Amino acid sequence: MSKIDDDEGTEVSSAHSTNISVNSGRRSDSLPYVHKVGVPPKQSLFHEFKATVKETFFHDDPLRQFKDQSWLKKLFLGIQAVFPILEWGRCYNLSKFKGDLIAGLTIASLCIPQDIGYAKLANLDPQFGLYSSFVPPLIYAFMGSSRDIAIGPVAVVSLLLGTMLQQEIDDPVKHKLEYQRLAFTATFFAGITQFVLGFFRLGFLIDFLSHAAIVGFMGGAAITIALQQLKGLLGIKKFTKKTDLISVMESVWSSVHHGWNWQTIVIGVTFLAFLLAAKYIGKKSKKYFWVPAIAPLISVIISTFFVYITHADKHGVQIVNHIEKGINPSSVNKLYFWGDYLAKGFRIGAIAGMVALTEATAIGRTFAALKDYQIDGNKEMVALGTMNVVGSFTSCYIATGSFSRSAVNYMAGCHTAVSNIVMSLVVLLTLVLITPLFKYTPNAILASIIISAVVGIIDIPAMVLIWKIDKFDFVACMGAFLGVLFHSVEIGLLIAVVISFAKILLQVTRPRIAVLGKIPRTNVYRNIQQYPEATKIPGILIVRVDSAIYFSNSNYARDRILRWLSDEEEKLKESNTGLRVHYLIIEMSPVTDIDTSGIHALEDLYKSLQKRDVQLVLANPGPAVMAKLHASNLASMIGEDMIFLRVSDAILTFAPKMEP
Repeated sequence: MSKIDDDEGTEVSSAHSTNISVNSGRRSDSLPYVHKVGVPPKQSLFHEFKATVKETFFHDDPLRQFKDQSWLKKLFLGIQAVFPILEWGRCYNLSKFKGDLIAGLTIASLCIPQDIGYAKLANLDPQFGLYSSFVPPLIYAFMGSSRDIAIGPVAVVSLLLGTMLQQEIDDPVKHKLEYQRLAFTATFFAGITQFVLGFFRLGFLIDFLSHAAIVGFMGGAAITIALQQLKGLLGIKKFTKKTDLISVMESVWSSVHHGWNWQTIVIGVTFLAFLLAAKYIGKKSKKYFWVPAIAPLISVIISTFFVYITHADKHGVQIVNHIEKGINPSSVNKLYFWGDYLAKGFRIGAIAGMVALTEATAIGRTFAALKDYQIDGNKEMVALGTMNVVGSFTSCYIATGSFSRSAVNYMAGCHTAVSNIVMSLVVLLTLVLITPLFKYTPNAILASIIISAVVGIIDIPAMVLIWKIDKFDFVACMGAFLGVLFHSVEIGLLIAVVISFAKILLQVTRPRIAVLGKIPRTNVYRNIQQYPEATKIPGILIVRVDSAIYFSNSNYARDRILRWLSDEEEKLKESNTGLRVHYLIIEMSPVTDIDTSGIHALEDLYKSLQKRDVQLVLANPGPAVMAKLHASNLASMIGEDMIFLRVSDAILTFAPKMEP
């Protein structure tokens, strides 16, 4: 018994497929059995709306655990959903605490010097960076679902916040109080934005920023941040407030003869080399993960001691000078809830909050995949939003997940979010006891620490891979990268968003339409470009629309199919075989949905084909499409016997003399 493949690659008996009546009202002993395409049962408007809403916002069925539970159990599960620590905390033990303690102490040694430097990126006093690594991590530890993410200020968000705030308040030193108030207001609205997106389950909105655009944006921001550190690394006092490459390099070279300080350069370059060497050691061997983690703190201690005993600050070496001692003061009364700065704070906070959310979500998913567990993206947004809202009340600026600290946290063997609590307590002790010791810390060290931290953000292998996979994605990547580098962080972000949306619109409005052919020795019909050996069926043109058919692409799909038909007819005329196209088969399995415009486009296509004496045939329409074909009476217009389950069924019906 000979066998042939069906459209999905499975095998069916050719003996079984012959000498059986056709289930289309026409009988012929020579034609195969053709199964009719099923029409789904009609649903009410309410059920359709309910199914759409559920699939859009509640596809993960978050309420499934509440089913068939007592009201007391439901109450406990509800509290547990808000505070996941109540779930994993019941299984917590001493062994896990040892891992979390080591991880927490390790990331604390990394975050303290980084926080001081990142606060300067945001044009804030150093203590605000430490404040932001005390309160937000505590909130996240109780509400977050990621076991590995380490919370605190990050370089990209700090730079973005500082740049946007400085556009509104030009001199952060002269107008320090107003600048701080606007920073806290922006943090509040960043938290509100994140909370609202999570609470209303709108997390899918951040997915509109493509991976390629994020890679380019982060890479450009990393170089911009590194360039900004040349001020501290070279000891330049007068430095441009702009962030673009040309302005920064002009500022650096214009001060080469009178503005550079050689002692500062020696300190900065020496410890930068040390930090990069430590990072290299950590990458070469995972068991030495602690080397790059403690290297920044060691650098701060040694350089501070060196400046203190040599009085290098008297010779032009710029130092931190003063970090305010004590825990976070309240800032509730400092927020702008009215006035001109309210709208500005909302705009800055919404943009910075979305960037922070994108970074944290990517980090959380990365480490969750490494440890093979699930995180709820919407719960993460609620947790991040809550911690930033509370942070804005306690003198913090925007905090999010840090990739460098999360990587160290992961390699240090953390088990739960308790590592964030340990880190937070170490920062608390630093604020209460140790901050005066940072007085003589040179700014060059902070610059070196930031440069070494952002080097890893530039992902060149990812850019190369993007180029190999998708050239349009590479354009998005480079657009965001060059926008940040040569203009500003906001413009780079805008370019990333615009190109991401442009790609979506291009794919929606210009769907791929392929001509199919029969693969030799099979009954499978595939794209002739992918399979050059596939042969066309004489007198039949088979096309496949690889997209839903909506108002945005229906006219294009109709016109493109007619153009394929015209091209095919011209080729047949040139061949002088006397053949012409009798049937146009549209393979519709990729067409997941169709709207009114799509139905009208198919009607217009059908009428155009009738004038050419070409019969329209549909193959394998899905349930949503089939329901709308019948609701619009288009199925009756085309003919029920012209709608087939498979392309092969249509071919065997209309070309029964063909050799399979």
